Amino acid sequence: MENLIFSLNATLPIFFTMILGGLFRKTGLMDESFVNKMNKFVFKAALPVLVFQDLATVDFWEVWDTRFVLFCFLATLISILAVAAVSYLLKDKTIQGEFIQAAYRSSAAILGIAFIQNIYGNAGMAPLMIIGTVPLYNVMAVVVLSVMKPVREPISRQVVGKTLKGIVTNPIILGILAGMVWSLLKIPMPIILEKTVKNVAVLATPIGLMAMGASFDLKQATEKMRPAALATFIKLVVLAAIFLPVAVHMGFTREKLVAILVMLGSATTVSCYIMAKNMGHEGTLTSSTVMLTTFFSAFTLTAWLYILKTLGLV
Repeated sequence: MENLIFSLNATLPIFFTMILGGLFRKTGLMDESFVNKMNKFVFKAALPVLVFQDLATVDFWEVWDTRFVLFCFLATLISILAVAAVSYLLKDKTIQGEFIQAAYRSSAAILGIAFIQNIYGNAGMAPLMIIGTVPLYNVMAVVVLSVMKPVREPISRQVVGKTLKGIVTNPIILGILAGMVWSLLKIPMPIILEKTVKNVAVLATPIGLMAMGASFDLKQATEKMRPAALATFIKLVVLAAIFLPVAVHMGFTREKLVAILVMLGSATTVSCYIMAKNMGHEGTLTSSTVMLTTFFSAFTLTAWLYILKTLGLV
């Protein structure tokens, strides 16, 4: 019961913040122009600063575990490729990009760390898991959303060049590269800079959630509910069912296994919606999946954790 209460405390506030965004739109506190500017701000400023903060504040060499990081990286890569294969079964090919991103990309940095801290009192192996997954999450999201746009141009040198330019200049990618360089060079972070970065980074989730809720269209969401439900099932159940036994077989336990559980089975991150909207996608499927995974992850994460505890693995 304690784990269920914690999970509800961690996930339902996110769900309710999205609902608040919808209420603010209904009452006139937000209009379409304002919501669009919120999305642009989060995409071009707050999210890049957030991923920079996640990586720049991690000491690579102090907690480095090559085997664990490689497992996180390979499990994520295989998950993306598998979900991409499943996406070709969808009748509506315009939602492939959104489906792929929403079905693989976890809220590892935000919900994940909170979940692990509640169990062990610290971030545990979350920073290493983030190193192994977050850069790949973001790079592949940019690739998928660039290549699988609703209106796709014939492949040509110009299209390839435009896609590569979009990847290289993507604000999220630039934030990742800056954070990795900062960490590897062990550049000190003055308190003034650290607090400023934190103040901007902390805006990404609440503003992104409210913008998502304000943009949510129930009628359109109902039309996309079947693929959203499939993406939710893959995100919360299928990936964990495949890779958790592999992780146990490889000898990962306690903090490492919980970090892997978070990587595989936590809710779809809010940044999926922000990136989809800002890269030419409708966003309805993504917002529906984020809402479904956010709500149901409170129960599925608790169930997975109960199983692992029963087996004496955490």
